[in-house]
Amino acid sequence: MKRSSITARLVLMFAAAAFAAFALIGAALQGVLLRELERHQYEELDTTLKSLQFWIQAIGTPERWPRVQARMDALTPEDGSTRFWVLSDDPRFQYGKGMAEIDALTREASRSLLLPGEEKPYRTLSVHIDPFEQRPAVRLIVGKNTEPYARTRRTFLTALMTLGLGAVLVVALAGYWIARVGLRPLDRLSKEAQALRPKMRSQRLRSDALPVELSALAEAFNGALARLEEAYGQLEAFNADVAHELRTPLANLIGSTQVALSRQRSAPQFEEVLQANLEDLERLRSIVNDMLFLARADRGEAATGLVLAPVAQEVRKTIEFFEFVLDETGATVEIEGDVQAQAQLETALFRRAISNLLQNAIEHSAPGARIAVRLREEPAATWIAVSNPGEPIAQAHLQHLFDRFYRVDAARNNDGGEHHGHGLGLAIVKAVASMHGGQVGASSANGMNTFEFSVARQPD
Repeated sequence: MKRSSITARLVLMFAAAAFAAFALIGAALQGVLLRELERHQYEELDTTLKSLQFWIQAIGTPERWPRVQARMDALTPEDGSTRFWVLSDDPRFQYGKGMAEIDALTREASRSLLLPGEEKPYRTLSVHIDPFEQRPAVRLIVGKNTEPYARTRRTFLTALMTLGLGAVLVVALAGYWIARVGLRPLDRLSKEAQALRPKMRSQRLRSDALPVELSALAEAFNGALARLEEAYGQLEAFNADVAHELRTPLANLIGSTQVALSRQRSAPQFEEVLQANLEDLERLRSIVNDMLFLARADRGEAATGLVLAPVAQEVRKTIEFFEFVLDETGATVEIEGDVQAQAQLETALFRRAISNLLQNAIEHSAPGARIAVRLREEPAATWIAVSNPGEPIAQAHLQHLFDRFYRVDAARNNDGGEHHGHGLGLAIVKAVASMHGGQVGASSANGMNTFEFSVARQPD
């Protein structure tokens, strides 16, 4: 597909606009000229008609009529552009050539008359003159050839079209120059964009010297570059974290297998090695499954199979799975807040998120701690918050706690402690919230650490 040029499009638009403007102006001028020529022609006819009318009104005898004829002969030019006719029942008081055509005229005061041998009609003006002495009533007609006026119109139209087309050409050339000058900042911006290199991710387009429109475009592009740089950095860190998480169980598998094969082993010894390898394989499978789940969430996959369920009831069902752990640590879990709250949930995902938050709270609480699950209904969402007593978390870390593989410090990085043991538990909570149209949050105050997420409420 052939690409269009902005410069060419601007030039064509300049030319089209100029042509339309000149065409409208030309049509208006042509109309004004036509009206003025007609008015001028009528004024000439009227002036001549009134002058001859005054002469004829004073003539009442056939003997004095030749004076009128001599007067009209003197006023008739050699090219016949102006002609006179006097119609009368008395042949002695008649004047003019082509009387047959003149006799066919109606009694209208002004009209056009095409005489034999003429290409253009005559515009005529007539008047009735009452009888005087021996002269009967007569009708005086003055005619003027319209050819000179038509020639003037043609000359004016030709000049107007020539000047108009020339002006359109000048505007097109000026538009080309203006477009080229106006698009120079865009050319510079394009060259800067072409100079960007993958290894220079911090490079940005200069927007300080650009026009307002292009400055906004450059800033938007720089914003996209910043987001790409951040995403690329996160991807690098994520790849490093994944490699680190996979390397440990793989190293354990390889090491234990090499040791087992280094010498003869009994069946119980091989069974012990296989049991240890199975645990590492389960860890690997858990990491892979969690990564696949997060990948689906990143693609915008939404929760399906939503059902209206009591939130507190789903939380209680999840707590039941932790009875053994709670008995072992002496911790207790209580549900507070809007215990009657209901929400549209995919129950399996919802329980998974609650399970991750409870596991996180239990692992980072002292034995015998009291853990609270608070339910809160808002107009647009239902929030579920899990709070546990624990070491304060710095504000700088709170916004990153739901990132993948993020750990605050070594004290919270208990190699096997977190639910999945690989830093994806809270990231999965965030993914579940996103799949339900919700959000996540974390806070640390007054010796209590709180992790919460929400699910969007369906309109009534």
